[in-house]
Amino acid sequence: MHLILLSALCSVLVSVLLKLAPRARLDVGQLVTWNYLAAGALCAWLLRPPLDSLTHPDTPWAALIGLAVVLPSLFLVLGASVRAAGIVRTDVAQRLSLLLSLLAAFTLFGERADALRLLGLALGLVAVAGIVVRPEAEPSGGERRSWLLLLTVWVGFALVDVMLKRIALAGTPSMAALQAAFAIAFVLMLGAQLVRQLRGRTRLAWRNLGGGLLLGLLNFGNIVFYVRAHQALPDSPSVVFAAMNIGVVVLGTLVGVAAFGEKTRRWNRLAIVLALIAIALIALAPRA
Repeated sequence: MHLILLSALCSVLVSVLLKLAPRARLDVGQLVTWNYLAAGALCAWLLRPPLDSLTHPDTPWAALIGLAVVLPSLFLVLGASVRAAGIVRTDVAQRLSLLLSLLAAFTLFGERADALRLLGLALGLVAVAGIVVRPEAEPSGGERRSWLLLLTVWVGFALVDVMLKRIALAGTPSMAALQAAFAIAFVLMLGAQLVRQLRGRTRLAWRNLGGGLLLGLLNFGNIVFYVRAHQALPDSPSVVFAAMNIGVVVLGTLVGVAAFGEKTRRWNRLAIVLALIAIALIALAPRA
């Protein structure tokens, strides 16, 4: 279980680093760029994905390029969300993206909609409303922006999951797909930073390189520890899935409240409990 804890910890620390970036005068765009350099290098070195699968004529390159565009875009939104809405709400929204992935599994991939997963889905949708919405007579502009960012995080992570499933159905191993997406994302983001530099919108700085490499280490740590946990518990995928997602929600809540003084209202706290129940129900449901 220590692998699951390490994976969840890396996930929460990614949010912490993105939240602290403005205080440390770090440019999030540059952080995300160098993150993909580190994550791609570590993926190639430690996981050794079967890159020969990418030479197959049926390799879905359009989908891989789409994934390489969505991933860094979502990272930038994630950074904005932890600053505007907080770590607690953002991490819960991120983990509840599994609800949309589940809907996609029912509608696009032909999985069976059993009672437990439908109940988990219903509770999870209520949890999303409780996380995103803060009951106020007249929501401020900042709060409306938080809603939009949280919903984008929720939809975006589900979109990544659906894209990975589509790519896997085409016969491309998930690790090879991630390796290709990391490499393409780095090239695209590096080009974007050079354009920003030429237009005077930013200045490339060594501190951003260091911060980005740290971000990439945490990002990759989240992935590799999760993969290793599944390898260590091959007969208990639902346990790994539930423990990972619940762990991120709990750790994210503790860090957000204790370290950053984030305020949670009654609706938010109820939503977190419902989210934990929903994740557990979905994990416990029998697979078709």
